[in-house]
Amino acid sequence: MTRLTVALRRYPHTEPLLDGTVKVPGCELDLPEVEPIHRAFAPMVREQRYDVSELAVATLLQAVEADVPIAALPVVLHGNFHHRSISVWGGDGQLRPQDLRGRRVGVRAYSQTTGLWVRGVLSDTYGVRAQDVTWVTTEGAHVDGAPEPPNVEHTSAKLVDALREGDVSAVVMGVRSADHVDSLVPLIDDWKDQQERFLDHHGWVPINHLAVVRKDLLRSEPGLVRALYQGLCAGIDAARPVEPSGSPRELVVRHGMSDTLLATLQTAIRYAREQELIASDLDAADLFADFNRYVGRI
Repeated sequence: MTRLTVALRRYPHTEPLLDGTVKVPGCELDLPEVEPIHRAFAPMVREQRYDVSELAVATLLQAVEADVPIAALPVVLHGNFHHRSISVWGGDGQLRPQDLRGRRVGVRAYSQTTGLWVRGVLSDTYGVRAQDVTWVTTEGAHVDGAPEPPNVEHTSAKLVDALREGDVSAVVMGVRSADHVDSLVPLIDDWKDQQERFLDHHGWVPINHLAVVRKDLLRSEPGLVRALYQGLCAGIDAARPVEPSGSPRELVVRHGMSDTLLATLQTAIRYAREQELIASDLDAADLFADFNRYVGRI
């Protein structure tokens, strides 16, 4: 039996693989507990600590540009709309998205994928470019040597404290996991309407995390990677509700190559270029070139 180290968050669609309900023939899985899952991203891109890992899209793009030996699998593990992911303190209604020009906004890392999508919304919908804002961060990029533009600053303070004290005008974060959640109010007050318009316009929900694999494993054991991929697919299929509700998770979690997957990632690439996260003109299809070459287009 081959042993593979797999770092995945426990979602309803990964649980069948992680709890052994879905088997991978000829393989046993070592499952390190990594919580929150973004703590797996730096070890994966810096030292390929895991055979297979969940990985954020922005980190993947920076890793591809840096020739990190990992390859994407066409498996979407997590995504969401992000119109609600930027908050202000108290919600007095005085600050509008277009008022962010010249202001300071907190985000865990400039390369955080939620921040990538938030900045894309601010630019496309409200005309506020990433370069119009000073981004105040508490962490650097997961990929060693990944560039940060000159309008990025670092702080040792907690972002919510910086917001409460007025050091930043808004913060990008998941409000459910934040302190003082009752005091955080969405900057985009009509965020529900805006995300419906976004879906109507684009036809997809933003992707945050994909599955990736070490390139040497993909090349040496393509059959094993195919079996693991099929296990991930089986978990996604098993988690689909009998009566879909149209929730963002149902809309975004998927497997296999599709025009929707490529269109979503191509927009993420455009945002990453505009925001100076990457300098290369990447193509979304190329992210899966190694998977298609060694495992076969599925």
